[in-house]
Amino acid sequence: MAFPLSSSITLSFTPSTPKQHFLSTHFAFRFSHACSQENARPVQLKVQCKAFKDFVKDQSPWRNIPRSLNLSTFMNGKKLESLVAVVLILAQISSPLPLGGWDFWSVLPANAVLYSPETKIPRTGELALRRAIPANTNMKAIQASLEDISYLLRIPQRKPYGSMEGNVKKALKIAVDGKDSILGSIPADLREKGSILYTSLIDGKEGLQALLKCIKDQDPDKVSVGLASSLDTVAELELLQAPGLSFLLPEQYLKYPRLTGRAVVELNIEKGDGSSFTPEAGGEPRKTATIQVVLDGYSAPLTTGNFAKLVIDGAYDGTKLSCINQGIISENSLDKNGYSVPLEIMPSGQFEPLYKTTLNVQDGELPVLPLSVYGAVAMAHNEDSEEYSSPYQFFFYLYDRRNAGLGGISFDEGQFSVFGYTTAGREVLPQIRTGDVIRAAKLVEGQDRLVLPKESQ
Repeated sequence: MAFPLSSSITLSFTPSTPKQHFLSTHFAFRFSHACSQENARPVQLKVQCKAFKDFVKDQSPWRNIPRSLNLSTFMNGKKLESLVAVVLILAQISSPLPLGGWDFWSVLPANAVLYSPETKIPRTGELALRRAIPANTNMKAIQASLEDISYLLRIPQRKPYGSMEGNVKKALKIAVDGKDSILGSIPADLREKGSILYTSLIDGKEGLQALLKCIKDQDPDKVSVGLASSLDTVAELELLQAPGLSFLLPEQYLKYPRLTGRAVVELNIEKGDGSSFTPEAGGEPRKTATIQVVLDGYSAPLTTGNFAKLVIDGAYDGTKLSCINQGIISENSLDKNGYSVPLEIMPSGQFEPLYKTTLNVQDGELPVLPLSVYGAVAMAHNEDSEEYSSPYQFFFYLYDRRNAGLGGISFDEGQFSVFGYTTAGREVLPQIRTGDVIRAAKLVEGQDRLVLPKESQ
């Protein structure tokens, strides 16, 4: 592309993030193109970089950057793209800005979470449930420091054992310095048990000191096992610190059953066509298989309360299952006496759930209990209004990263009331086919945390 006989182009770049300090960059170009090569004049490029008054007083790092350049290389029909490329390189040299900060260059915020490969959300039900416990801040800091090791273990070949050691030492320091706060957050009647768990976390056979030794031995398998054990102990301590809900339910929702903590449900699944489930290691083919689901009343008290009551009432015994896209859904029955509970989603960083509203994941809102986990359990939408969940119909979500955004987030994230995760029997889920039956459902743990309204007692 040849330049016109006489032209002027001005480019001005303004950063899109007002809360950070950037250099204001302005480019002005004038191009002159003569009819003959003898009369051709060099192109003049001027680069001006002005700093905000409150950015830095000392501009010495940029004093040696040329502000006026004569570039004869862009004579005689050189493409504008080449010139712009040089300009952008000069911009990076002359001002320490990420090019992503400019409006015309940056990815739109609406897609930032959905398509970001750096998005960190829980990838297992156990991790999601552990993060959902409303525990003492010291325990949460210990948990976060240890969970970072899980990401470091994924690095192939030369693993950063030094960083792992630093994380464990940080967790140890928090645990030792915050002992009184950690144990003081446990109710008096549970404090003795908490003290035993605390000692186990610090000096136990599978505690932090033992984990530190595994890291120094640079044995990734032992580190992985020791880390899982330490995190299990952390979760047990956190559960002692959270004997009930950390928020008050709105008065209009007190008419619903509610679960004020954790509960465990076991579902016995039977093949509808008389075939068998794949045998366990060294076992025989099975006509039935068991799935265990942990219900999280901390984040979804109304949804879990309704589900737990239905289980106790035997509402799911004999219920047929159907396989749909990325899910296994129970049949919808109009003769079951469930409650039409409002859509209930706890956003990350919040202290109580939102009701009757979905999350805008593309704007950065993520739930405490994400759908983007294989074996997540959620209620279907009410047939009459998406502001309410179905009184009875639930589904297992078979998360598949291949059908998610680049950040690994399901496109349905934040749209359903997720209330628990499959923690045992996950290998059974892909073997379930349409027509298989829930032979029996039992609430095996947590019935003491289920609060029923007077009319249903």
